[in-house]
Amino acid sequence: MSGIRVLPAGPRALLVELASGEEAEAFHAELLRRRADGELPPVREIVPGARTVLLDGVDDPLLAGRLRSWTVPPLRPGTAGTVELPVVYDGPDLADVAEAWGVSADEVPRIHAGTEFRVAFCGFAPGFGYLTGLPGHLTVPRRATPRTRVPAGALALAGPYTGVYPRESPGGWQLIGRTTGPEVLWDPGREPAALLRPGVRVRFVAGRAHG
Repeated sequence: MSGIRVLPAGPRALLVELASGEEAEAFHAELLRRRADGELPPVREIVPGARTVLLDGVDDPLLAGRLRSWTVPPLRPGTAGTVELPVVYDGPDLADVAEAWGVSADEVPRIHAGTEFRVAFCGFAPGFGYLTGLPGHLTVPRRATPRTRVPAGALALAGPYTGVYPRESPGGWQLIGRTTGPEVLWDPGREPAALLRPGVRVRFVAGRAHG
């Protein structure tokens, strides 16, 4: 792992900056492992980002120096569990994604559903997980003009990420399908409220549209 920057982010908070999203995922996983094993001083909250990890509620004044000296192993299969989401690949941007990937529209579902994803971090809206797993050459741009309405359950791509919209909202991601199961991505009455949490593995199970 390349250089780790640790910056103060408040009176009792530290922001760890990593060189890449993959390194941020590995660092976050290592923090969780060490906290579970009792190797990490008490921290109230650990929040991963695209290339950062925020530690809030830090009481140990020496923790920043210790974090800078860590040797973090590559990302390993996590213990946060796996979620399977049934989907239909019939999104309005399927053909555009196929063109960007250099494949036929029929190949997009096969490639996407054949990939195991991992929730790297959450953001944008409650319950919206940013999923990694697709090879780098399958990165796609956001839409030039965002939609004013994206339905809940829409399966979408942008940059290196896959995401599922937990509720209706505006959005500029490329829509390739929709979820069809009863899974609720965000339920404030559930603990934890988010179904797709950082570290969770996600598999999309392709089905057929009805009607």
